[in-house]
Amino acid sequence: MTRINDVLVEITPEVLLKAYACGIFPMAESASDPGLYWIEPDRRGVIPLDKFHIPSRLARTVRADRFEIRIDHDFEGVLAGCAAPAPGRRKTWINRRIRRLYTDLFAIGHCHTVEAYEDGKLVGGLYGVRLGGAFFGESMFHKERDASKVALVHLSARLVKGGFRLLDTQFVTDHLKTFGAVDVSRRAYHALLEAALPESGDFFAWPKDMKVSGADALAALADR
Repeated sequence: MTRINDVLVEITPEVLLKAYACGIFPMAESASDPGLYWIEPDRRGVIPLDKFHIPSRLARTVRADRFEIRIDHDFEGVLAGCAAPAPGRRKTWINRRIRRLYTDLFAIGHCHTVEAYEDGKLVGGLYGVRLGGAFFGESMFHKERDASKVALVHLSARLVKGGFRLLDTQFVTDHLKTFGAVDVSRRAYHALLEAALPESGDFFAWPKDMKVSGADALAALADR
């Protein structure tokens, strides 16, 4: 992983989008550290949308519609969930500047959430950045088993439905490997990015307020 330089000046949403287009993104050391720095991983995590894998048990959970999925409904709630300590994650990199920056990006329509609800309560979700035909996953959280996994399935189905070419996960974890995530070289990643950016991915090919069922999501992924 290459740490390019400390970000000493304020970043605007426009600067952030240009950074994503160049293959870099900001991170902080911790939630309490006010600084940011640019990251360009030597190996980049991606989930090939045409090879997205759903474990059979999870597919049954998705089809059963245990969770209600909403889009861009509670950005602050998702961000807070991603920033909160969790089992296996005592610290987070989401500091105050990250919160403000991605909130601004959400306000101009380039940051999105996929949210999972149970009995009307937000129990999991994820957020990320949309640019052209690429979606850059930033973080996810869950309070109930499988909530974030179901959100990821719905995200991937939405990206397929909208004609996206790239789902960037930044890094590869054992959790993401179960969905088909792989790491690619920096050169290979830039080739994928350059192919995706000119495309016009439609995040709302399914309208924002449309209730997309688990069966709809699975069908979209099966039609790849």
